[in-house]
Amino acid sequence: MFTSKERRQFKQKLIGYLEAKNIDNAEEIADTLVDMGIYDDIEEFLPLFTLPDWGKVLNTAYQFASFKKSISLIQRATAKSGKVVFALKSYAHFDNKQEKVDANLHDGIEMVLTLYQNQLKHGIEVIKKYDNLPKIICHPDDLNQVWTNLIHNALQAMDYKGILTIETQKQEGNVAVMFTDNGQGISPEVLPKIFQPFFTTKPAGEGSGLGLDIVRKIIDKHEGKIFVTSIPGETTFTVLLPIY
Repeated sequence: MFTSKERRQFKQKLIGYLEAKNIDNAEEIADTLVDMGIYDDIEEFLPLFTLPDWGKVLNTAYQFASFKKSISLIQRATAKSGKVVFALKSYAHFDNKQEKVDANLHDGIEMVLTLYQNQLKHGIEVIKKYDNLPKIICHPDDLNQVWTNLIHNALQAMDYKGILTIETQKQEGNVAVMFTDNGQGISPEVLPKIFQPFFTTKPAGEGSGLGLDIVRKIIDKHEGKIFVTSIPGETTFTVLLPIY
C-alpha cells in the first residue's frame, strides 16, 4: 500500500518514462500501473501499450490484480480475526483449580500483544528480543494480567507513539522479562510510590491506582521480583520469576 505522496511520485516517474518512449496515453497507463502496484522495471510491458487493443489488455490485467489483492486482504483479515478470537478465548479462560502448570511465557506475551494490535499498529513499533526460555511452573492466567498491565502502562506512557521493547532472558535460577518504553519517564519523586495501592499519576477517572499493586501481588505469589528503572526517554519494568 502506497502513501498518497509515494503514489504521486511513482506516477510522475512512470509518465516521464512512458513519454520518453513515445507511448500514448502515458498518464492513464501510469495511473493504472501504480494502482496495480507496478512502478518500475516496466520495459518488458512496453510492446503491450503499442497494441491496438492495449486498453482491453491493461484493463483485464487490472481486474485480475484487483481480484488477487481482494483475496489477499480477506486472507489477512481472516488470519487476524482468528488470532484475536483465540486470544480472547485464552484471556477469558481462568483455571479455577488455581494449580500451577508448565507454561511458555512468550505465548502469554504474544496473546496480550494480539489483543492490543489495534493500538499498536497506528504508532507503536514493537521490538522483541526473546531468549530461548524454558517453560516455568506458574499461574499463566495471572501472569497474563501482569503482561497486560505493563504493556498498557507502556503504551499510555508513550501516548501510543513510540518504541516498545520486550526482552526475555534466562538468568541463573530465574527468567527475566523486561518491558521498555521510550516515553517521558517517571520522575524520581514518583518512582518509589508507583507500586503503592491507589497511587496513580493519571487524571481523575482514568486510573484506579491498583494496576501495579495487582502486578506486584501476582509476582509475590510466584515468589518473584519486580522493579523499575527510569530516566527521561527510557523506562524499564523488569520481572524476575524463579525456574523450578
